Amino acid sequence: MSCGQGACGCCAVLMEGKAVASCITLTAECEGKEIITIEGLSDPVTGELDPIQEAFLEHNAFQCGFCTPGIIIAVKSLLNSNPDPSEDEIKEALSGNYCRCVSHYQVIEAVKSVLKGGKTA
Repeated sequence: MSCGQGACGCCAVLMEGKAVASCITLTAECEGKEIITIEGLSDPVTGELDPIQEAFLEHNAFQCGFCTPGIIIAVKSLLNSNPDPSEDEIKEALSGNYCRCVSHYQVIEAVKSVLKGGKTA
């Protein structure tokens, strides 16, 4: 369970390509819109993970994992709108995600690795 107030970012999903807090989004707002959850980022046929998910694994960019789905969704949202963000833009995009484990250094490194690889499927 997340905060239920839209403050921690853990429950983020993509609505029309932009991250939204699902805990404060009414289902009526979702009607007719494309909604993608963390599970929806992987290829439904092959099970291949999104490059962002792969980078998080490669860089150990999580500890307890509670906040990881929301952080990955925030990164995907950022890259949807800005495929070549600066480090400051990455940090700004993640500012709505609360992580008690302080794995943000690894998160930044994971995102940078995706940018270097040019893979943002």
